Amino acid sequence: MAITNLIRSLIFSCFIVVLLFTTGCTDSSPHLDAAPSAPLPKISSNNTVERVEVYHFHGNRQCSSCIAVGDLAEQTVETRFRDEVAFGRLVFAHVNVELPENYDLAAKYGVSGSSLWIGVYDGSGFHKKEDVRVWSLIGNKDAYTEYLSGVLTRRLNGDLT
Repeated sequence: MAITNLIRSLIFSCFIVVLLFTTGCTDSSPHLDAAPSAPLPKISSNNTVERVEVYHFHGNRQCSSCIAVGDLAEQTVETRFRDEVAFGRLVFAHVNVELPENYDLAAKYGVSGSSLWIGVYDGSGFHKKEDVRVWSLIGNKDAYTEYLSGVLTRRLNGDLT
């Protein structure tokens, strides 16, 4: 069992190292040109959202843009969604994908570099989506906050589009 976990950790570590060397982290925000993920389905009115997760995934080394994406998301969640956080309906975390304890979460979300992901648990299961638009808003805190607040409000209300 221990050998299996060691092999798994080594394979994932190699994946992360290759990923970091091939994608890099630059101040030019490489995610701006990334193809958008497929839109999430709109859940029916019978389903209720149990929890929304907002994760800022990053590596050991972060550029200023990567740091800004995470810090602005954290500030938005803390200032606009205090009640939802207090009741456990909304969670936020900075997640270092290079730490072994975060390998499973990074794999669950399909992380491919520094990114902001939103996961929704509802009556029909788990839905995840990377939010690439936030990268273009890091230079304008108010616009970033308004945009992300709108996205999170829609997710909490069951709109996954």
